[in-house]
Amino acid sequence: MTPLDPNLVLGAYSVGVFPMADGRDIDEVYWVEPNDRAILPLDGFHLSHSLRKTIAAERYRVTADQAFGQILQLCAESVGDRPDTWINGPIEQVFNTLHTLGFAHSIEVWDGETLVGGLYGLALGHAFFGESMVSRARDASKVAIAWLVARLRVGGFSLLDCQFMTDHLASLGAIEISRDAYLALLTPAVSSAIGSSASSSGAADFFALDRGFPLASPAPPAATESGPPSGKVIAQLLTHTS
Repeated sequence: MTPLDPNLVLGAYSVGVFPMADGRDIDEVYWVEPNDRAILPLDGFHLSHSLRKTIAAERYRVTADQAFGQILQLCAESVGDRPDTWINGPIEQVFNTLHTLGFAHSIEVWDGETLVGGLYGLALGHAFFGESMVSRARDASKVAIAWLVARLRVGGFSLLDCQFMTDHLASLGAIEISRDAYLALLTPAVSSAIGSSASSSGAADFFALDRGFPLASPAPPAATESGPPSGKVIAQLLTHTS
């Protein structure tokens, strides 16, 4: 098994290319640049009434970067409607390395102490590249995406790349754009990250949501939420931007 170079992977994402594998047990990867790309506009997230209730009621506990390796493994597991996965050993290994370096992040959804869903992806500059999401309980992946969108908005991100369109993503507000339109969004989003570290001052801040932020109207102008935020605050943030 030939490991993937983390710098090679970061460089590929910065120009719109990402790795995949034909199966979990296949050592090789191939590089993908879709003609049509799915993105989720951060000001266009569709928060349904039922999902808002689930988030506000805190049906699940949501964390960030607390179980990255577990989320990656959960995403790579075979299930009944998906007997194989594109996440092979080299991809898993390089994303664990990128997590250690501060580029790759996860959102975890918990039912009590049981991990029931979440997602992981790569942050580069002001872009977040969603890699995979998983749900082992009702609406767990939707809750993860909702929290991700709120986190990216507060952190100053400008692009949420979803790679390929699905009905699930479309129901949440994702749209499909051409390769040229995608590159027009990607280039300025990652320009400040080229040659920089994950913590560079030119990058967006994945953890801004955890450090407090001004609450949107109708809250008093001076009110702030110091993290980690509640489900009600996340629902409010998304309601005022949906």
